[in-house]
Amino acid sequence: MADDTRVSAETRTTFGKGAARRIRAAGKIPAVIYGHGTEPQHVTLPGHQVGLILRKANAVLELDIEGKEQLALVKDVQKDPVLQIIEHIDLIVVRKGEKVQVEVPIHLEGESYSGTIATQDASTILVEVEATNIPERIVVSIEGLEEGTLIHAKDVELPSGSSLISDEDLVIVGITIPAAVESEENAAGEGESETADAASDSDESAE
Repeated sequence: MADDTRVSAETRTTFGKGAARRIRAAGKIPAVIYGHGTEPQHVTLPGHQVGLILRKANAVLELDIEGKEQLALVKDVQKDPVLQIIEHIDLIVVRKGEKVQVEVPIHLEGESYSGTIATQDASTILVEVEATNIPERIVVSIEGLEEGTLIHAKDVELPSGSSLISDEDLVIVGITIPAAVESEENAAGEGESETADAASDSDESAE
């Protein structure tokens, strides 16, 4: 585990909207930890540090809860819809070596063949991976791919130790030619055909 995911947490004994507001006003975030048959544990987390950690998807925190260590996977982050302030975090207990199923972001790399565009149909892919080794993202190369190419989930190269849970036939990205370009090409083709017909008519008249 990276040092920047080590977080000091405090047990929380006050609840309700008023208590949550006071916690956030103090620069902290209310959170609950559950899973593995344990009783839900309510804690507070340092706001700034955790906010930075949450920039990465599927963050795993190495919590120090008043001297007791606990690994926890970020399951859900609730934010104020207007201010985008983190209001609450749900954490799931995980064990070292345990595998979890998580949605990992997909990042397209490269450029498809000239004149085509890549349409990304899926922004994440569901995989099973060790909780302490979750990839930040999965890179899919579209370099030089031509029109009509489809990349399915089964075509994606997964990081070592990961296994695919998403439907194998899930379309991740498709390569197409923009409709405007196709229309221009069709129009150009029709124009050439009309020119050829006119030339043929002209030759016949001359005869």
